[in-house]
Amino acid sequence: MRAIIPVAGVGSRLRPHTYTIPKVMLNVAGKPIIGHIMDKIIAEGFDAATIIVGYLGDKIKEYVTSNYSISVDFVEQEERLGLGHAIYLSRHTMSKDPVLIILGDTVFDVDLKAMASIGCSAIGVKEVADPRRFGVAEVRDGYISRLVEKPEKPISNLALVGLYYIEHPDVLLECLKEMIRRDIRTKNEYQLTDGLQMMIDRGERLKTFAIEGWYDCGKPETLLETNRHLLALHHTDEVPASVVVIPPVFISPKATVRNSVIGPNTAIADGAVVEESVIRNSIVSEDAIVRQALLEDSIIGSNANVKGGMKRINIGDSSELEYH
Repeated sequence: MRAIIPVAGVGSRLRPHTYTIPKVMLNVAGKPIIGHIMDKIIAEGFDAATIIVGYLGDKIKEYVTSNYSISVDFVEQEERLGLGHAIYLSRHTMSKDPVLIILGDTVFDVDLKAMASIGCSAIGVKEVADPRRFGVAEVRDGYISRLVEKPEKPISNLALVGLYYIEHPDVLLECLKEMIRRDIRTKNEYQLTDGLQMMIDRGERLKTFAIEGWYDCGKPETLLETNRHLLALHHTDEVPASVVVIPPVFISPKATVRNSVIGPNTAIADGAVVEESVIRNSIVSEDAIVRQALLEDSIIGSNANVKGGMKRINIGDSSELEYH
């Protein structure tokens, strides 16, 4: 089966980090978001992937081709015209075989094989308190009857979480082609949700699939929350000398950590240097330097240099901060 992974977005809610790297290259629990997605699909037996890139896409290409041997096609979305448009651009990489569409700013802990064996197309959903910032699904007689993108007045609380198993991708592509030909847009974009609704209107059966392990990486606070969840599942037990670890934590074997207290819920990435510091519930990215600092709920970008007292920091790549 082929996975389709759209990652062309700018990630404006994660600035300043996304000024210099694409959102899916942000580090969470010791590796980029796209790395967690790739690991998942490979573990589930996928043998091909299409990655739809845009903003700073070369960084994604370099990371994926350097770390994974799975067959990958890269498709560039030069204009940000919506998720439906992105999927349509990747049509030449699809056959009539089923595909799984995975949005690139989320990490899932779900049995993808179970989702693919449901007997028809299926959309991952989760009940949320406020579904207005999501696409939502209305279900009747066990099948989806209606899909609406970011409704002001939600028709249900079943939010679409960014995981779509499409049994007949040729039908979806026909619907997306029709949308683009007729210039059918919602919020000025060609929405995948509208294309799926067109499939339903043409008689295609779609079901919902409940997703509990859904971790959003779209904002700084949700990125840190996802870091906590993933560390609970995948953490390191090795403790460098002169370091006190409060699990769960991830400390890369390529990092240098001395005379510090790390954790809980903290990830230290490759090449980072941490000395004489206390860091909890934070992410320290590749090649960052943290000295004599007490950090909590912080995101330290790649190659950033931080020195000082007790703070909550969200600092981007290649920045320098010293405080007293």
